[in-house]
Amino acid sequence: MKTYHYSSLSASEIAALCKRTAVNFDRIEPVVREILQQVKTQGDVAVQALTQKFDGFSPDPLVISVPDLGDIELSAEKKAAFDRAFSNIHAFHLAQRPSLLSVETMTGVVCRREARPIEAVGLYVPGGTAVLPSTVLMLGVPAMIAECPVRVMATPPRKDGSIAPEILYCAALTGITHIVKAGGAQAVAAMAYGTETVPKVNKIFGPGNQYVTCAKMLVSQSDAIVGIDMPAGPSEVLVIADETADPEFVAADLLSQAEHGADSQVVLVTTSEALLAETLAEVARQLETLPRMEAARLALANSSAVLVESREQALAFSNLWAPEHLIIASHMAAEYVPGITSAGSVFLGNWTPESAGDYASGTNHTLPTSGYAAMYSGVSLDSFYKMITFQELSPEGLRDLGPTVEVMAQAEGLEAHKQAVTRRLNRFAQIKTDLP
Repeated sequence: MKTYHYSSLSASEIAALCKRTAVNFDRIEPVVREILQQVKTQGDVAVQALTQKFDGFSPDPLVISVPDLGDIELSAEKKAAFDRAFSNIHAFHLAQRPSLLSVETMTGVVCRREARPIEAVGLYVPGGTAVLPSTVLMLGVPAMIAECPVRVMATPPRKDGSIAPEILYCAALTGITHIVKAGGAQAVAAMAYGTETVPKVNKIFGPGNQYVTCAKMLVSQSDAIVGIDMPAGPSEVLVIADETADPEFVAADLLSQAEHGADSQVVLVTTSEALLAETLAEVARQLETLPRMEAARLALANSSAVLVESREQALAFSNLWAPEHLIIASHMAAEYVPGITSAGSVFLGNWTPESAGDYASGTNHTLPTSGYAAMYSGVSLDSFYKMITFQELSPEGLRDLGPTVEVMAQAEGLEAHKQAVTRRLNRFAQIKTDLP
Protein backbone atom coordinates (compact mmCIF):
# COMPACT_ATOMS: atom_id res chain seq x y z
CA MET A 1 0.00 0.00 0.00
CA LYS A 2 1.27 3.44 -0.92
CA THR A 3 1.40 5.95 1.97
CA TYR A 4 0.44 9.62 1.68
CA HIS A 5 0.41 12.60 4.05
CA TYR A 6 -2.93 14.31 3.52
CA SER A 7 -1.74 17.81 4.48
CA SER A 8 0.99 17.75 1.85
CA LEU A 9 -1.35 16.81 -1.00
CA SER A 10 -2.76 19.36 -3.42
CA ALA A 11 -6.44 19.41 -4.32
CA SER A 12 -5.67 17.71 -7.63
CA GLU A 13 -3.60 15.02 -5.90
CA ILE A 14 -6.45 14.34 -3.46
CA ALA A 15 -8.87 14.10 -6.38
CA ALA A 16 -6.52 11.63 -8.09
CA LEU A 17 -6.41 9.51 -4.92
CA CYS A 18 -10.22 9.34 -4.98
CA LYS A 19 -10.33 7.95 -8.51
CA ARG A 20 -11.02 4.25 -8.90
CA THR A 21 -9.56 1.89 -11.46
CA ALA A 22 -11.64 2.62 -14.54
CA VAL A 23 -13.40 -0.21 -16.30
CA ASN A 24 -12.51 -0.11 -19.99
CA PHE A 25 -16.05 -0.15 -21.35
CA ASP A 26 -14.76 1.00 -24.74
CA ARG A 27 -13.01 -2.35 -25.08
CA ILE A 28 -15.80 -4.61 -23.89
CA GLU A 29 -18.90 -2.71 -25.01
CA PRO A 30 -18.90 -4.07 -28.60
CA VAL A 31 -18.66 -7.60 -27.23
CA VAL A 32 -21.50 -7.01 -24.79
CA ARG A 33 -23.69 -5.34 -27.42
CA GLU A 34 -23.28 -8.40 -29.66
CA ILE A 35 -24.27 -10.69 -26.78
CA LEU A 36 -27.35 -8.57 -26.04
CA GLN A 37 -28.41 -8.62 -29.68
CA GLN A 38 -27.97 -12.39 -29.94
CA VAL A 39 -30.14 -13.02 -26.90
CA LYS A 40 -32.72 -10.46 -27.99
CA THR A 41 -33.18 -12.13 -31.39
CA GLN A 42 -32.46 -15.80 -30.62
CA GLY A 43 -33.68 -16.20 -27.04
CA ASP A 44 -32.93 -19.42 -25.19
CA VAL A 45 -30.75 -20.83 -27.98
CA ALA A 46 -28.38 -17.86 -27.71
CA VAL A 47 -28.22 -18.01 -23.90
CA GLN A 48 -27.41 -21.71 -24.01
CA ALA A 49 -24.77 -21.31 -26.73
CA LEU A 50 -23.10 -18.39 -24.96
CA THR A 51 -23.09 -20.24 -21.64
CA GLN A 52 -21.45 -23.19 -23.41
CA LYS A 53 -18.86 -20.81 -24.88
CA PHE A 54 -18.00 -18.97 -21.66
CA ASP A 55 -18.72 -21.53 -18.93
CA GLY A 56 -18.31 -24.86 -20.73
CA PHE A 57 -21.87 -26.03 -20.16
CA SER A 58 -25.12 -25.67 -22.09
CA PRO A 59 -27.98 -25.55 -19.57
CA ASP A 60 -30.94 -27.69 -20.56
CA PRO A 61 -33.40 -26.81 -19.24
CA LEU A 62 -32.28 -23.21 -19.00
CA VAL A 63 -34.84 -22.32 -16.35
CA ILE A 64 -35.63 -24.51 -13.34
CA SER A 65 -37.96 -24.26 -10.38
CA VAL A 66 -36.71 -23.95 -6.83
CA PRO A 67 -36.77 -27.27 -4.96
CA ASP A 68 -38.52 -27.61 -1.62
CA LEU A 69 -36.36 -26.79 1.39
CA GLY A 70 -36.60 -30.36 2.64
CA ASP A 71 -35.22 -31.73 -0.62
CA ILE A 72 -31.99 -29.70 -0.53
CA GLU A 73 -29.00 -31.59 0.87
CA LEU A 74 -27.03 -29.27 3.11
CA SER A 75 -25.39 -29.67 6.50
CA ALA A 76 -27.35 -28.66 9.58
CA GLU A 77 -24.60 -26.17 10.44
CA LYS A 78 -24.94 -24.34 7.11
CA LYS A 79 -28.73 -24.36 7.26
CA ALA A 80 -28.61 -22.82 10.74
CA ALA A 81 -26.23 -20.10 9.55
CA PHE A 82 -28.39 -19.22 6.56
CA ASP A 83 -31.54 -19.32 8.71
CA ARG A 84 -30.06 -16.84 11.18
CA ALA A 85 -28.84 -14.53 8.43
CA PHE A 86 -32.27 -14.72 6.79
CA SER A 87 -33.94 -13.83 10.09
CA ASN A 88 -31.75 -10.75 10.66
CA ILE A 89 -31.98 -9.50 7.08
CA HIS A 90 -35.75 -10.06 7.11
CA ALA A 91 -36.18 -8.17 10.39
CA PHE A 92 -34.22 -5.13 9.22
CA HIS A 93 -35.93 -4.92 5.82
CA LEU A 94 -39.40 -5.62 7.20
CA ALA A 95 -39.02 -2.52 9.38
CA GLN A 96 -38.54 -0.49 6.19
CA ARG A 97 -42.11 -1.08 4.94
CA PRO A 98 -43.47 2.21 3.64
CA SER A 99 -46.47 3.73 5.35
CA LEU A 100 -49.33 5.44 3.58
CA LEU A 101 -48.63 9.15 3.18
CA SER A 102 -51.70 11.39 2.92
CA VAL A 103 -51.59 15.18 3.14
CA GLU A 104 -54.35 17.74 2.66
CA THR A 105 -52.20 20.47 1.16
CA MET A 106 -55.13 22.90 1.33
CA THR A 107 -58.83 22.52 2.00
CA GLY A 108 -60.31 20.16 -0.57
CA VAL A 109 -56.95 19.13 -2.06
CA VAL A 110 -55.66 15.74 -0.87
CA CYS A 111 -52.33 14.26 -2.04
CA ARG A 112 -51.29 10.68 -1.27
CA ARG A 113 -48.37 8.40 -1.93
CA GLU A 114 -48.72 4.62 -2.00
CA ALA A 115 -46.24 1.83 -2.66
CA ARG A 116 -46.74 -0.87 -5.26
CA PRO A 117 -44.32 -3.79 -5.76
CA ILE A 118 -42.39 -4.02 -9.00
CA GLU A 119 -44.14 -6.83 -10.86
CA ALA A 120 -41.05 -8.74 -12.03
CA VAL A 121 -37.50 -8.42 -10.70
CA GLY A 122 -34.28 -10.02 -11.88
CA LEU A 123 -31.72 -10.94 -9.24
CA TYR A 124 -28.20 -11.55 -10.52
CA VAL A 125 -26.05 -13.73 -8.26
CA PRO A 126 -22.40 -14.04 -9.36
CA GLY A 127 -20.72 -17.41 -9.30
CA GLY A 128 -17.35 -16.98 -10.96
CA THR A 129 -14.66 -17.42 -8.32
CA ALA A 130 -16.92 -18.02 -5.33
CA VAL A 131 -20.41 -19.24 -4.45
CA LEU A 132 -22.42 -16.31 -3.06
CA PRO A 133 -25.59 -17.48 -1.28
CA SER A 134 -25.44 -14.28 0.79
CA THR A 135 -26.33 -12.29 -2.32
CA VAL A 136 -29.43 -14.47 -2.79
CA LEU A 137 -30.55 -13.43 0.69
CA MET A 138 -29.69 -9.75 0.20
CA LEU A 139 -31.77 -9.53 -2.97
CA GLY A 140 -34.36 -12.21 -2.35
CA VAL A 141 -35.48 -11.08 1.12
CA PRO A 142 -36.56 -7.52 0.18
CA ALA A 143 -38.15 -8.83 -3.04
CA MET A 144 -40.14 -11.28 -0.93
CA ILE A 145 -41.20 -8.67 1.65
CA ALA A 146 -42.23 -6.27 -1.12
CA GLU A 147 -44.28 -9.15 -2.61
CA CYS A 148 -42.92 -8.78 -6.13
CA PRO A 149 -44.94 -11.47 -7.96
CA VAL A 150 -42.13 -12.67 -10.25
CA ARG A 151 -38.64 -13.08 -8.78
CA VAL A 152 -36.13 -14.40 -11.31
CA MET A 153 -32.65 -15.35 -10.11
CA ALA A 154 -29.83 -15.81 -12.64
CA THR A 155 -26.61 -17.48 -11.56
CA PRO A 156 -23.85 -19.36 -13.41
CA PRO A 157 -24.06 -23.15 -13.01
CA ARG A 158 -21.18 -25.22 -11.69
CA LYS A 159 -19.01 -27.18 -14.12
CA ASP A 160 -21.36 -30.16 -13.93
CA GLY A 161 -24.32 -27.91 -14.75
CA SER A 162 -25.79 -27.97 -11.25
CA ILE A 163 -26.58 -25.09 -8.92
CA ALA A 164 -24.79 -25.13 -5.55
CA PRO A 165 -27.07 -26.37 -2.74
CA GLU A 166 -26.25 -23.25 -0.70
CA ILE A 167 -27.71 -21.10 -3.51
CA LEU A 168 -30.76 -23.35 -3.81
CA TYR A 169 -31.39 -23.26 -0.07
CA CYS A 170 -31.35 -19.46 0.08
CA ALA A 171 -33.49 -19.29 -3.06
CA ALA A 172 -36.05 -21.52 -1.37
CA LEU A 173 -35.97 -19.43 1.81
CA THR A 174 -36.73 -16.25 -0.14
CA GLY A 175 -39.37 -17.61 -2.49
CA ILE A 176 -37.53 -17.25 -5.78
CA THR A 177 -39.94 -18.15 -8.59
CA HIS A 178 -37.48 -18.95 -11.41
CA ILE A 179 -33.78 -19.90 -11.54
CA VAL A 180 -31.90 -19.17 -14.76
CA LYS A 181 -28.84 -21.40 -15.02
CA ALA A 182 -26.65 -18.80 -16.70
CA GLY A 183 -24.47 -15.87 -15.80
CA GLY A 184 -22.66 -13.06 -17.56
CA ALA A 185 -24.04 -10.56 -20.03
CA GLN A 186 -26.25 -13.25 -21.58
CA ALA A 187 -28.14 -13.73 -18.31
CA VAL A 188 -28.68 -9.99 -17.97
CA ALA A 189 -29.96 -9.86 -21.56
CA ALA A 190 -32.31 -12.80 -20.98
CA MET A 191 -33.92 -11.09 -17.99
CA ALA A 192 -34.04 -7.69 -19.70
CA TYR A 193 -35.65 -8.82 -22.96
CA GLY A 194 -37.25 -12.09 -21.91
CA THR A 195 -36.90 -15.37 -23.81
CA GLU A 196 -39.07 -18.41 -24.44
CA THR A 197 -38.51 -19.58 -20.87
CA VAL A 198 -36.99 -16.59 -19.01
CA PRO A 199 -39.63 -14.06 -17.90
CA LYS A 200 -38.94 -10.46 -18.84
CA VAL A 201 -38.30 -8.39 -15.74
CA ASN A 202 -38.83 -4.72 -14.96
CA LYS A 203 -35.69 -4.16 -12.90
CA ILE A 204 -32.37 -5.98 -12.51
CA PHE A 205 -30.41 -6.12 -9.27
CA GLY A 206 -27.08 -7.51 -8.20
CA PRO A 207 -23.31 -7.26 -8.57
CA GLY A 208 -21.15 -8.82 -11.26
CA ASN A 209 -17.97 -8.53 -13.28
CA GLN A 210 -17.31 -5.80 -15.84
CA TYR A 211 -19.31 -7.63 -18.53
CA VAL A 212 -22.34 -7.90 -16.23
CA THR A 213 -22.00 -4.25 -15.20
CA CYS A 214 -21.70 -3.13 -18.81
CA ALA A 215 -24.70 -5.25 -19.81
CA LYS A 216 -26.83 -3.79 -17.00
CA MET A 217 -25.96 -0.25 -18.03
CA LEU A 218 -26.64 -0.91 -21.72
CA VAL A 219 -30.02 -2.62 -21.23
CA SER A 220 -31.14 0.18 -18.92
CA GLN A 221 -30.68 2.58 -21.85
CA SER A 222 -32.19 0.29 -24.48
CA ASP A 223 -35.61 -0.61 -25.84
CA ALA A 224 -35.80 -3.34 -23.19
CA ILE A 225 -37.36 -0.74 -20.87
CA VAL A 226 -35.73 -2.14 -17.77
CA GLY A 227 -34.31 -0.47 -14.69
CA ILE A 228 -31.21 -1.38 -12.69
CA ASP A 229 -30.36 -0.98 -9.04
CA MET A 230 -27.21 1.14 -9.45
CA PRO A 231 -23.88 1.32 -11.28
CA ALA A 232 -21.47 -1.07 -9.61
CA GLY A 233 -17.80 -1.82 -9.78
CA PRO A 234 -15.19 -3.77 -7.79
CA SER A 235 -15.64 -4.08 -4.04
CA GLU A 236 -13.93 -1.56 -1.77
CA VAL A 237 -13.45 -0.47 1.84
CA LEU A 238 -12.11 2.61 3.60
CA VAL A 239 -11.06 2.26 7.23
CA ILE A 240 -10.73 5.32 9.47
CA ALA A 241 -8.60 4.24 12.43
CA ASP A 242 -7.33 6.30 15.35
CA GLU A 243 -4.95 5.45 18.19
CA THR A 244 -7.67 3.36 19.92
CA ALA A 245 -7.95 0.93 16.98
CA ASP A 246 -6.49 -2.58 17.01
CA PRO A 247 -3.91 -3.05 14.19
CA GLU A 248 -4.71 -6.77 13.94
CA PHE A 249 -8.40 -6.05 13.37
CA VAL A 250 -7.74 -3.20 10.93
CA ALA A 251 -5.41 -5.38 8.86
CA ALA A 252 -7.98 -8.17 8.78
CA ASP A 253 -10.66 -5.74 7.59
CA LEU A 254 -8.43 -4.42 4.80
CA LEU A 255 -7.59 -7.92 3.65
CA SER A 256 -11.23 -9.05 3.75
CA GLN A 257 -11.90 -6.67 0.86
CA ALA A 258 -8.56 -7.10 -0.90
CA GLU A 259 -9.18 -10.83 -1.30
CA HIS A 260 -12.20 -10.15 -3.55
CA GLY A 261 -9.85 -9.61 -6.47
CA ALA A 262 -7.02 -7.65 -8.02
CA ASP A 263 -9.34 -4.78 -8.95
CA SER A 264 -10.64 -4.29 -5.40
CA GLN A 265 -9.44 -1.21 -3.53
CA VAL A 266 -8.76 -0.70 0.16
CA VAL A 267 -7.82 2.52 1.92
CA LEU A 268 -6.55 3.14 5.44
CA VAL A 269 -6.97 6.63 6.86
CA THR A 270 -5.41 7.26 10.25
CA THR A 271 -4.27 9.98 12.60
CA SER A 272 -1.62 7.71 14.14
CA GLU A 273 1.79 7.05 12.55
CA ALA A 274 2.37 4.22 15.03
CA LEU A 275 -0.90 2.52 14.14
CA LEU A 276 -0.16 2.94 10.43
CA ALA A 277 3.19 1.18 10.77
CA GLU A 278 1.78 -1.61 12.96
CA THR A 279 -1.17 -2.17 10.64
CA LEU A 280 0.98 -2.42 7.50
CA ALA A 281 3.22 -4.92 9.26
CA GLU A 282 0.16 -6.91 10.35
CA VAL A 283 -1.22 -6.84 6.78
CA ALA A 284 2.02 -8.39 5.53
CA ARG A 285 1.86 -11.13 8.18
CA GLN A 286 -1.80 -11.99 7.65
CA LEU A 287 -1.51 -11.88 3.87
CA GLU A 288 0.77 -14.91 3.88
CA THR A 289 -1.94 -17.04 5.53
CA LEU A 290 -4.68 -16.40 2.96
CA PRO A 291 -5.71 -18.92 0.28
CA ARG A 292 -6.46 -15.94 -2.03
CA MET A 293 -3.10 -14.35 -1.23
CA GLU A 294 -2.16 -13.41 -4.80
CA ALA A 295 -5.44 -11.66 -5.54
CA ALA A 296 -5.17 -9.73 -2.27
CA ARG A 297 -1.55 -8.83 -2.97
CA LEU A 298 -2.49 -7.32 -6.34
CA ALA A 299 -5.32 -5.34 -4.77
CA LEU A 300 -3.02 -3.98 -2.07
CA ALA A 301 -0.56 -2.81 -4.70
CA ASN A 302 -3.26 -0.46 -5.99
CA SER A 303 -4.38 0.67 -2.55
CA SER A 304 -3.47 3.54 -0.23
CA ALA A 305 -2.77 4.52 3.35
CA VAL A 306 -3.39 8.18 4.19
CA LEU A 307 -1.99 9.87 7.28
CA VAL A 308 -4.21 12.74 8.45
CA GLU A 309 -3.88 15.27 11.25
CA SER A 310 -7.39 15.20 12.65
CA ARG A 311 -10.76 13.50 12.69
CA GLU A 312 -12.07 16.33 10.50
CA GLN A 313 -9.45 15.62 7.84
CA ALA A 314 -10.20 11.91 7.98
CA LEU A 315 -13.90 12.52 7.42
CA ALA A 316 -13.27 15.10 4.70
CA PHE A 317 -11.21 12.62 2.71
CA SER A 318 -13.62 9.75 3.36
CA ASN A 319 -16.58 11.80 2.14
CA LEU A 320 -14.68 12.70 -1.03
CA TRP A 321 -13.75 9.04 -1.57
CA ALA A 322 -17.39 7.99 -0.89
CA PRO A 323 -16.63 4.35 -0.02
CA GLU A 324 -18.87 1.35 -0.54
CA HIS A 325 -17.93 0.18 2.97
CA LEU A 326 -16.71 2.57 5.68
CA ILE A 327 -15.27 1.21 8.92
CA ILE A 328 -14.75 3.54 11.88
CA ALA A 329 -12.14 1.70 13.95
CA SER A 330 -12.29 3.69 17.17
CA HIS A 331 -13.59 3.49 20.71
CA MET A 332 -15.25 6.84 19.93
CA ALA A 333 -16.89 5.77 16.68
CA ALA A 334 -20.23 7.41 17.53
CA GLU A 335 -18.53 10.81 17.52
CA TYR A 336 -17.67 10.37 13.83
CA VAL A 337 -21.24 9.66 12.72
CA PRO A 338 -22.54 13.26 12.32
CA GLY A 339 -19.65 14.02 9.94
CA ILE A 340 -20.32 11.10 7.58
CA THR A 341 -22.10 12.29 4.43
CA SER A 342 -21.17 9.77 1.72
CA ALA A 343 -20.86 6.02 2.30
CA GLY A 344 -22.71 2.90 1.23
CA SER A 345 -22.73 1.20 4.63
CA VAL A 346 -20.90 2.14 7.83
CA PHE A 347 -19.41 -0.19 10.46
CA LEU A 348 -18.95 1.42 13.86
CA GLY A 349 -16.36 0.45 16.45
CA ASN A 350 -13.60 -2.09 16.85
CA TRP A 351 -16.00 -5.01 17.23
CA THR A 352 -17.90 -4.45 13.98
CA PRO A 353 -16.17 -6.17 11.06
CA GLU A 354 -17.38 -5.40 7.55
CA SER A 355 -17.92 -9.14 7.13
CA ALA A 356 -20.90 -8.94 9.50
CA GLY A 357 -22.74 -6.68 7.05
CA ASP A 358 -21.67 -8.81 4.11
CA TYR A 359 -23.44 -11.80 5.58
CA ALA A 360 -25.75 -11.61 8.50
CA SER A 361 -26.11 -8.43 10.59
CA GLY A 362 -29.26 -7.47 8.68
CA THR A 363 -28.20 -4.55 6.48
CA ASN A 364 -27.95 -5.05 2.73
CA HIS A 365 -24.58 -5.70 1.10
CA THR A 366 -25.60 -4.59 -2.40
CA LEU A 367 -24.02 -1.14 -2.27
CA PRO A 368 -22.78 1.65 -4.55
CA THR A 369 -19.09 1.49 -5.44
CA SER A 370 -16.59 3.61 -7.39
CA GLY A 371 -17.63 6.83 -5.65
CA TYR A 372 -21.33 6.44 -6.47
CA ALA A 373 -22.11 6.50 -2.74
CA ALA A 374 -22.00 10.28 -3.16
CA MET A 375 -25.37 10.09 -4.94
CA TYR A 376 -26.72 6.51 -4.72
CA SER A 377 -28.01 4.46 -1.80
CA GLY A 378 -27.57 0.75 -1.34
CA VAL A 379 -30.36 -1.71 -2.09
CA SER A 380 -33.21 -1.53 0.41
CA LEU A 381 -36.87 -2.49 0.54
CA ASP A 382 -37.68 0.77 -1.27
CA SER A 383 -35.69 -0.49 -4.26
CA PHE A 384 -38.40 -3.09 -4.94
CA TYR A 385 -41.31 -0.67 -4.92
CA LYS A 386 -42.73 1.94 -7.23
CA MET A 387 -44.00 4.94 -5.29
CA ILE A 388 -47.18 6.22 -6.92
CA THR A 389 -48.68 9.60 -6.05
CA PHE A 390 -52.42 10.29 -6.04
CA GLN A 391 -54.37 13.53 -5.79
CA GLU A 392 -58.07 14.21 -5.40
CA LEU A 393 -59.76 17.61 -5.53
CA SER A 394 -63.24 18.42 -4.39
CA PRO A 395 -65.20 21.08 -6.33
CA GLU A 396 -64.38 23.53 -3.56
CA GLY A 397 -60.74 22.53 -3.67
CA LEU A 398 -60.57 23.19 -7.41
CA ARG A 399 -62.36 26.51 -6.93
CA ASP A 400 -59.64 27.66 -4.54
CA LEU A 401 -56.63 26.12 -6.31
CA GLY A 402 -57.81 26.57 -9.91
CA PRO A 403 -56.90 30.26 -10.35
CA THR A 404 -53.32 29.48 -9.30
CA VAL A 405 -53.09 26.76 -11.92
CA GLU A 406 -54.65 29.00 -14.57
CA VAL A 407 -52.11 31.76 -13.99
CA MET A 408 -49.15 29.34 -14.07
CA ALA A 409 -50.38 27.57 -17.21
CA GLN A 410 -50.91 30.89 -18.98
CA ALA A 411 -47.41 32.01 -17.94
CA GLU A 412 -45.99 28.94 -19.65
CA GLY A 413 -48.10 29.45 -22.77
CA LEU A 414 -50.01 26.17 -22.33
CA GLU A 415 -53.60 27.18 -23.05
CA ALA A 416 -55.00 23.62 -23.02
CA HIS A 417 -53.66 23.16 -19.50
CA LYS A 418 -55.45 26.36 -18.48
CA GLN A 419 -58.69 25.32 -20.19
CA ALA A 420 -58.73 21.95 -18.35
CA VAL A 421 -59.16 24.02 -15.19
CA THR A 422 -61.25 26.89 -16.57
CA ARG A 423 -63.92 24.62 -18.04
CA ARG A 424 -64.36 22.88 -14.70
CA LEU A 425 -64.56 26.21 -12.86
CA ASN A 426 -67.20 27.40 -15.32
CA ARG A 427 -69.21 24.20 -14.79
CA PHE A 428 -68.90 24.59 -11.05
CA ALA A 429 -70.15 28.17 -11.26
CA GLN A 430 -73.07 27.03 -13.42
CA ILE A 431 -74.02 24.31 -10.96
CA LYS A 432 -73.93 26.80 -8.08
CA THR A 433 -76.16 29.19 -10.08
CA ASP A 434 -78.67 26.47 -10.93
CA LEU A 435 -79.11 25.39 -7.34
CA PRO A 436 -82.42 26.50 -5.80
